Amino acid sequence: MTFGTDDLNAVWLTLKLASLTALLLLLLATPLAWWLARTASRWRAPVGAVVALPLVLPPTVLGFYLLVALGPHGPIGQLTHSLGLGTLTFTFGGLLLGSLLYSLPFAVQPLQHAFEAIGTRPMEVAATLRARPIDAFFTVALPLARPGFFTAAILTFAHTVGEFGVVLMIGGNIPGVTQVVSTQIYGHVEAMEYAQAHWLAGGMMVFSFLVLLGLALLNRRQARVLS
Repeated sequence: MTFGTDDLNAVWLTLKLASLTALLLLLLATPLAWWLARTASRWRAPVGAVVALPLVLPPTVLGFYLLVALGPHGPIGQLTHSLGLGTLTFTFGGLLLGSLLYSLPFAVQPLQHAFEAIGTRPMEVAATLRARPIDAFFTVALPLARPGFFTAAILTFAHTVGEFGVVLMIGGNIPGVTQVVSTQIYGHVEAMEYAQAHWLAGGMMVFSFLVLLGLALLNRRQARVLS
């Protein structure tokens, strides 16, 4: 049994979605994680709770509200329609937006923990050397937090690959457009095409194992460096 064209397209679309999600989330989550790690604001706890919501919400709940917001009568849908972009439901752009929100805690939390582990001392030393805060951030904080960036990138990529509920709600299962590996497996099972489902599901299991193994090796290496 081999992969069909639809299966290969689903794998390619999944990799594309996961790569873009990981890249964009590293850019978007870094300032948010830095603020959460450093601030003493009373808004820290509420903002942290909002960021962590996808960890406890059923994916279909998040997908439902995204579907409403992105639809023709929703605020985001009305905005994109007024800009001549149409609506993002059942499009790759909608999948990307949903993935960014659904995987947000998997990027923010590792980065936040990495920034918190740095402490205040390195930044204080940089300040005594007359480094501007922005310069100290890029030359001191970011290099020291590198393991957190690796962890965040791996987790967001892997989490996006495994998405199902959110992508099915806002993207459906359109071949070549919104059909990713998880929804393709679902389609195979519905059609009782168990052999094809085994190939994709087995690939997902191997991929998940390699991700967990990679994270374990990364954490072990970091522990040796710190010791």
